[in-house]
Amino acid sequence: MMFWINLLGYQSVWFLLVRGAAQAHLTLPLLAGAVFVLGQVLTARHPSRDVRLLAAALLMGLLVDGVAASAGWLGYASPTPAWPSQGAPVWILMLWACFATTVTRSLSVLRGRPWLAALAGGVGAPLAYLAAARGWGAVQVSPWPGLPWIAACWALALPLLGALSLYDARRDEASRS
Repeated sequence: MMFWINLLGYQSVWFLLVRGAAQAHLTLPLLAGAVFVLGQVLTARHPSRDVRLLAAALLMGLLVDGVAASAGWLGYASPTPAWPSQGAPVWILMLWACFATTVTRSLSVLRGRPWLAALAGGVGAPLAYLAAARGWGAVQVSPWPGLPWIAACWALALPLLGALSLYDARRDEASRS
């Protein structure tokens, strides 16, 4: 059941945030994202692991989308508020936080399978950015180097998040022994 709640919840929040960014109405979508993340953390078997995964995903989002925004490879319909000021918008960082919850739930099949995770990230992320761009106008993606940047970064990010998740689980198990 948690698999489906996570999968459908993430997809719903993705849609709300992308649509909200396209229409410059982000208050309710950001609130929905925060409620989703909080709900996932509070119902997690190991909330501290989820919080560490969230922190790692937010750092990745700051780097991936922040560099792309600063370089002009990505343009956002709702570029502010952002952190840093010319970097990743808050709504895209919320997407990264929401996505982090999928690593141990609806995308848990990718943990421990780095090549599959890299393929999923390298293909899935550019498609998601293109859907946000063409379907909603929430983001503008330059074909070069924007799309290759997104593909390469996500091909690294998803396996890294999976590896971090597994490392945390193994470390916790070892400390109990």
